[in-house]
Amino acid sequence: MQRRPRRLRYNDELRELVSETNVLKDDLIYPLFIRKGKEIEEEIESLPSNYHISPDDVLRRWAERILESGLKSVLLFGLPQEKDSTGSRARADDGPVQQACRLLSREFPELYIITDVCLCAYTSHGQCGIVDEGEVDNDATLPYLAEMALSHVENGADMVAPSDMMDGRVGAIRDKLDEHGYKRVPIMSYAAKYRSAFYGPFREAAGSEPAGGDRSSHQMDPANSREARREVRLDREEGADIVMVKPALAYLDVIRDVREEIDVPVAAYNVSGEYALAWAGAEAALVDRKELLDEMLTSIKRAGADLIITYHALEFAEGRKRS
Repeated sequence: MQRRPRRLRYNDELRELVSETNVLKDDLIYPLFIRKGKEIEEEIESLPSNYHISPDDVLRRWAERILESGLKSVLLFGLPQEKDSTGSRARADDGPVQQACRLLSREFPELYIITDVCLCAYTSHGQCGIVDEGEVDNDATLPYLAEMALSHVENGADMVAPSDMMDGRVGAIRDKLDEHGYKRVPIMSYAAKYRSAFYGPFREAAGSEPAGGDRSSHQMDPANSREARREVRLDREEGADIVMVKPALAYLDVIRDVREEIDVPVAAYNVSGEYALAWAGAEAALVDRKELLDEMLTSIKRAGADLIITYHALEFAEGRKRS
């Protein structure tokens, strides 16, 4: 009888050397919620261990901690004090993201700054674009998104990440940045962003819940996977340098499909609902959070993601030995 080869047994040190998939700190992008105001550091109830922070000494402390952990990239979301129908504060030089970009680029040049480009947190109706007669007007929204992206870059952003899912927005942003001399600033497109139940905690954290209707006119149907291939191809043709799949864990098959389809880096967003479920499970002593975190992030990278945006990033980085 032929004997079956023994499965190799690894200690922790050897496992890190020979594992087929390893999540590195450089793979992770940490989201930050920047609120207009001063001396703000308030834990977000829907996202425990994440905070609303102001673009002043509070942000300086967080930037120092993030860099000390070994992380190198952040994704900024803004929470303005005032909202209106066109989200005008999204394009204002004194907006929360613009203030944060100036501070971080000046005092922490080694930190890579990515900014989310979408109107939902800035509009009084909570929709991702301009609303006309109760419907989101795709084409009317594009100039506003392009101006928002330009404002971020002019104030120090290294990369912009449009998350609105309007058709044509990557091209509009690329044209606007090129026109003003920012041809080398990359765009990370939320290319395959699904209409998902996993966004609830984020919408509370960002104050971006729509006042009426939903986002089915522009976000993708969770039942569709082939559509994701079309969306990433279109965004790539318009000038996207990185394409993203969002959410991550419920769409690992889509991450794999996109990885096989496209010739640019692929990002995946480990979203707020995924984070909240993992946190709640650990708080209820149903799972070990560290083990669960390692397995979750490994599965996302194994599926094909080059970059992972996750609210777990700082916890993961601080729990790893310095490299």
